[in-house]
Amino acid sequence: MGIRNSAKAVIVKNTKIALIKKYDEEGFFYIFPGGGQEKGETLKSAVIRECLEELDAAVQIHELIHIREYIGENHEFAHFDKDVHQIEFYFLCSIVRENVNGAPIQPDTDQISVEWIPLTDLHKSRVYPIAIVEVLQRAEKTEVYLGDVN
Repeated sequence: MGIRNSAKAVIVKNTKIALIKKYDEEGFFYIFPGGGQEKGETLKSAVIRECLEELDAAVQIHELIHIREYIGENHEFAHFDKDVHQIEFYFLCSIVRENVNGAPIQPDTDQISVEWIPLTDLHKSRVYPIAIVEVLQRAEKTEVYLGDVN
């Protein structure tokens, strides 16, 4: 399996961040809206498409704020994703329009809902990647490349 690019949205509104809520054998967890870049698609176009699909929201893309590399065999989920090697690009975004289609048109696999969680409470929830929580909560956000983290 090759390396896959993934484009993610970091959407903060009124000190809350938009996350996709999911469930597994350990309980509820959250991930950032976004997904795989398709052939011929720019990263920014991927973020826009994914936000329409998962959030039913049109977004404006701002700057690239983080890059995360994930090599599955190096982490706790290696038993089911050891062949995954993904590079995730996190873009700061703002919502231009919500309820574009009336509901998400292609929610993420096992997506339960979209939740707005206070940025100050991120560390209280199971958010992936875990490493981005501390970086987002710091007042000074200087790290762009987060490395091979989960």
